[in-house]
Amino acid sequence: MKNDWKADLARYGGYRAFFREQSIYCIALYRCGRGIEGIKSALLKKIVSIPYYLAFRLIETLFSTSLPKEAVIGKGLRIWHFGQIFINPDVVIGDNCTLRQGVTLGNKVDGGGSPKIGNNVEFGAHSMVLGKVEIGNNCTIGAMTLVNKDVPDNCIAIGIPAVIKQKSEKI
Repeated sequence: MKNDWKADLARYGGYRAFFREQSIYCIALYRCGRGIEGIKSALLKKIVSIPYYLAFRLIETLFSTSLPKEAVIGKGLRIWHFGQIFINPDVVIGDNCTLRQGVTLGNKVDGGGSPKIGNNVEFGAHSMVLGKVEIGNNCTIGAMTLVNKDVPDNCIAIGIPAVIKQKSEKI
């Protein structure tokens, strides 16, 4: 987990990001939460979860970004232009992914399936991926796109609903 945080920080350009990038606080708290998930002692886990949840709600409210510790997010996460970002707790995100403002990764119905995102995926502003959908590696999800079906590796998804094209095709 320490390596995940180092990769996140590297994508921001190091610790100086704490002075210029609000979204780094959201990611730092997420990584802290993942560390709490790894605590073996149930009592200790419960004790440290109380301040975590208070901090989570504060960060979620202040920055309008929800990265629950239950979600599985790979190393090297980068959030550009934070705000109005919602990640469902059941989402799985690969390494080196980029989120922009307004991104929603969630389920369609309560208890429904959630997205599984590959590595090196870029999400444009206000894009949404809903339901039990798989996004392949090296994909780009365009701004204001609604993805409700699988996207293979090396593709671009644009539109509502998403039209999927290989990156080599003309759009």
